[in-house]
Amino acid sequence: MHYLDHAATTPLIPEAAEAVAETARDAFANPSSVHAFGRRARAAVETARERVAAAIGAPPGDVVFTAGGTEADNLAIKGAAAKARGHGNHLVVSAFEHHAVLDSAAALGRDGFEVSIAPVERDGVVRPERVAELVRPSTVLVSMMAVNNELGTIQPLRDVVDAVKGANERTLVHTDAVQALPNVPVDVAAWGVDLASFAAHKLGGPKGVGALYVRNRVPLEPVLHGGGHERGLRSGTLNAPGAAGFGVAAEIAAKDVHERTERLLALRTRLLDGIRAAIPDVVVNGDLERRVAGNLHVSIPGAEGETMLVMLDDAGIACSAGSACQSGAVEPSHVLAAIGVPRRLAIGSLRITLGRTSTDADVDALLAVLPGIAARARALT
Repeated sequence: MHYLDHAATTPLIPEAAEAVAETARDAFANPSSVHAFGRRARAAVETARERVAAAIGAPPGDVVFTAGGTEADNLAIKGAAAKARGHGNHLVVSAFEHHAVLDSAAALGRDGFEVSIAPVERDGVVRPERVAELVRPSTVLVSMMAVNNELGTIQPLRDVVDAVKGANERTLVHTDAVQALPNVPVDVAAWGVDLASFAAHKLGGPKGVGALYVRNRVPLEPVLHGGGHERGLRSGTLNAPGAAGFGVAAEIAAKDVHERTERLLALRTRLLDGIRAAIPDVVVNGDLERRVAGNLHVSIPGAEGETMLVMLDDAGIACSAGSACQSGAVEPSHVLAAIGVPRRLAIGSLRITLGRTSTDADVDALLAVLPGIAARARALT
């Protein structure tokens, strides 16, 4: 089997697995308990917090653990909007955000907030000035992802922050950085963002744990209520084993990012060259240069992505399609729609993503079967 779907989730790296197992065994107690067992669990959590903070360029006190990237996005957007309601009722989000952002904004829209959608260009990159044009005196939050989860395109986050703050200095800026940490150097201070979401399973850590960077105690209304954990921002018994695995994985991801980028770029180049040689009319979606090294998003005209996905799975290769079959009809993803990819191309798209465990053998396996699969899929349309 060949796994080429690292943007969806990554294999648990051995170092993180060991940290999870060791913490579950030796620091099993509730981290909120005051006895020795609880203090041991708390120490594991705080060590993990320090590691995550160092990996993203933040003070440890600005890191709030969550159950994943989706919860971090919800806390950032709903929490910031609710707290700032007295100052304004307007949000701006980009058109190709993850659904955790888009659906959170939509929920606020049903609760009296106005939501503006910032356009994305055909190359999959947002223009800062077009975001700033949407900012009003009543704008309390702008959410702009650091790296798009489907296209892998890297956004000019610092420029977006500068443009937004120039239009309204009180407006908070959140970034969904879930796809960033394993793929690009992350420095939330250099980015200038107020809030940033992360997830462990995208970088070799365990599922079920994430984090929200909250700059200098930016005021948030909690989404979960209960025991007042995590400075009152996220109630619930802390997942000490998950946090420990997250911390180790984040530390390794930050340290290895340049070396990994160089290796994956070489693999992606060979993969794309091979696909172009076998399928000359293949189309690359989004800017090929301004994207993370492990992402290749292509459309094969005349074929359906879902059909190719099933055939690839039968051939022992896992990747993703840029479309979804709903009620018997194949519909393109909202990301491809946002950048204006024609439907005939969007429904024939594949997202192929490489990661830490990817090898030349994975590339060779895909190149060996994709031309035949594309031909068969075309014949079925």
